[in-house]
Amino acid sequence: MPRLDVVPGARTPRLLAIVQAGGKGSRMDVLTRERAKPALPFAGSYQLIDFALSNLAHSRIPDVWVSVQYQAGSLDRHLAQGRPWDLDRTRGGYRRLVPEQGDSSSVEGFSSGNADNLMRLADDIAALGPDIVIVSSADHVFRLDLREVIEQHLRRGAEATLVTTTVPLAQAKHKAVVTVGRGQRVTAVDYKPKVARSGVIASEVFVYDAPVLLAELDALRRERAAVDPGLSDGLGDFGEHLVPRIIARGRTYAFALQGYWMDLGRPSAYLSAHRDLLRGKVDVFDDPEWPILTRFPELPPARVDRDGRVDDALLSPGVVVSGTVRGSVVGPGCLIESGATVEDSVLMDGVRVEAGAVVRGAILDDRVVVEHDAVVGETPSRWPAADSAITLCGADARVRRATVLPPGARLEPGGST
Repeated sequence: MPRLDVVPGARTPRLLAIVQAGGKGSRMDVLTRERAKPALPFAGSYQLIDFALSNLAHSRIPDVWVSVQYQAGSLDRHLAQGRPWDLDRTRGGYRRLVPEQGDSSSVEGFSSGNADNLMRLADDIAALGPDIVIVSSADHVFRLDLREVIEQHLRRGAEATLVTTTVPLAQAKHKAVVTVGRGQRVTAVDYKPKVARSGVIASEVFVYDAPVLLAELDALRRERAAVDPGLSDGLGDFGEHLVPRIIARGRTYAFALQGYWMDLGRPSAYLSAHRDLLRGKVDVFDDPEWPILTRFPELPPARVDRDGRVDDALLSPGVVVSGTVRGSVVGPGCLIESGATVEDSVLMDGVRVEAGAVVRGAILDDRVVVEHDAVVGETPSRWPAADSAITLCGADARVRRATVLPPGARLEPGGST
């Protein structure tokens, strides 16, 4: 186990983690109309927020705050006051944060990005008085022992540590590209560049020296307020103002994440990550000493009937397959009737695909019904597929009998063809 009191005789630092469960996730389109993006399921029985919370719980971080802005209620039942991660303690543990209005001097209302979110929490952070603040996104699939990151952070006397990962250049341009010099010192961050010169990016897990973080947030707030007294555009995301400013101080370091990492913020990435799971590329579930904790569905085991066929697929509890499932992940309580086919798709909770229906290259949200002989989507001609090639059906949508929902179509929650 990594030591956190790396200076002989020094006290153990007080740790606070903030999980940013964020905004609308608009790139996921109809799938996040009625839920926060971290509430999206992954691998059938899990939700995206499980990965950040499990990493923090196993790393023994005593105080974990979950900051939610959009559709906060969509996470509440699943989070269950932090119980699945043993965070439901009398002192410390889990705390849910939502935008507030009142008479305090802190900035109120919805934030304009993840750095702006930290600014709006600055008074709460200062009141707790941590030495170190760990900030993690809630919509990424990864496994990480934060104790190793914190140990390196303390040993190097860092003011900030950026956990980095490496992605293809085509993906890097949508992220914060990190320049790392000698001794893993971070010298620059290029936020969402037009052309990425490197695939090394910030994985959106940060470790900050708390006094430095609060001081820089306050300085940025004052500077921005001088230009815009209403602070209408806030501080934006971390790569716009906050992290570049801390990097300029000269004591920011990188910690290279080992193993699988994926940001599931786009339909193409969401479907690709499930394909990676079926092909054994996702290692986050491999360590029995580091299980991904969740609020597990209370359903019986999956069943494949005599006429059912399943190839290269993952079936969640409560699933009944009487038809054919290939290359797909099927969520809890789904029913695939006799003569129905599901290929290269992800089905969420309680989806019903009726006899003779075909689903290919699609993501179907909770309780979608695909009626008899309907056709939804088409298997993309290449992988990773473009977002425009993936068919999405929102929660409680219905594809009527014998109708065709073409590749790339979007069916709104509760809508029908």
